[in-house]
Amino acid sequence: MNAGARKTQRVYLTLTLGNTLAASFIWGINTLFLLDAGLSNLEAFAANAFFTAGMVLFEVPTGVVADGWGRRVSFLLGTVTLAISTYLYYLLWQVSAPFWWWAVVSVLLGLGFTFFSGAVEAWLVDALRFSGYEGGLETVLGRGQMVSGVAMLAGSVAGGVIAQATNLGVPFLLRVGVLAAMFAVAFWLMHDIGFTPERSTHPLQATRAVLSASIESGLKNPPVRYVMLAAPFSAGVGIYVFYALQPFLLELFGDPHAYSVAGLAAAIVAGGQVLGGWMAPHIRRLVRKRTTVLILSSILGALILVVLGFTQVFWVALALLALWAVVASAGTPVRQAYLNDMIASKQRATVLSFDSLMGSSGGVVVQPLLGRAADVYGYAASLAIGGVVELIAVPFLLASRQQHPQADQSADSTSASTAESPPS
Repeated sequence: MNAGARKTQRVYLTLTLGNTLAASFIWGINTLFLLDAGLSNLEAFAANAFFTAGMVLFEVPTGVVADGWGRRVSFLLGTVTLAISTYLYYLLWQVSAPFWWWAVVSVLLGLGFTFFSGAVEAWLVDALRFSGYEGGLETVLGRGQMVSGVAMLAGSVAGGVIAQATNLGVPFLLRVGVLAAMFAVAFWLMHDIGFTPERSTHPLQATRAVLSASIESGLKNPPVRYVMLAAPFSAGVGIYVFYALQPFLLELFGDPHAYSVAGLAAAIVAGGQVLGGWMAPHIRRLVRKRTTVLILSSILGALILVVLGFTQVFWVALALLALWAVVASAGTPVRQAYLNDMIASKQRATVLSFDSLMGSSGGVVVQPLLGRAADVYGYAASLAIGGVVELIAVPFLLASRQQHPQADQSADSTSASTAESPPS
């Protein structure tokens, strides 16, 4: 890794650290926060579903912002939007607002995150290629996931402990403060490198042009399309599991007010991210095809959820949770590298945002359905059902593999021809 690539990696890791730390303050207690505000299980997960609906609604428009106005602009808009909507969440909790107010603000939270999704990863890949980086993307993306895991570990534990020592609203205020700091950091350090935004005086025409090109590079590109079609099932279940584990573990623990235990659940997932991020490039060297990693990760993750659904012992549940997190996290950098090696630079942020949209759309449907299953059958049964749903992703991953794209076997991501000419 040359000096330019190292500098790019440092900025990427700094942004990842701050962003994840800000977000994770509430990850361990978010469901408990919603329930404490007077929402039922169905309403709490429906609020989360509105959050993912916001991501579905705004993913492509904000991806166009990143490709048309710059990835730096998109990131800065994300910090401002997320800070404001998080503070509104805090106000709703204070006044025990009715459900539909939560739904509206949850959509705004989703908007905030869509400014980040696609933009940061696209910024990283283009800057690395501009600097002449010749290594595999899994290495840098794996390091980013490790840093994200460390930040999530610190933020989720701190959020749970602080909530128990004070109240459930304080972690939300901490998130607002860190996001304000990240705006300043990104304004100073993040500059578009290896990519020139194509701003237009006709934004609607520009949006249509970028979206059309993105569809050509995304949904009309078979190996990319099948990976995207798998996302609603794997990502939708993953979102639900992460938030359902909070009340599930408290139920097994026997103390509904042990908020630090809920923070521990998020911390274990964070530790799994660190280990999975470290494992990803090593696994990639041992396996010839990237899709092999993705398929095995989905199957093993689904089986672990089914077993978790039949577990009634708190410490066994924690161990299974840790294993699930490692398995899921080890496949994530490989999936990111696989997609990036099949996407052209000019549409990278939009296509990655569209991929995120597909995952979020699964969350819109899966979360309330599994939340209803938790109301009727209990959290344990809903987790087992989630494992079955995740298995639906496997046939789509197999279909992507059967297209034999060069990116499936590529050991590095420096070939511009691979990105500029997606296989058909």
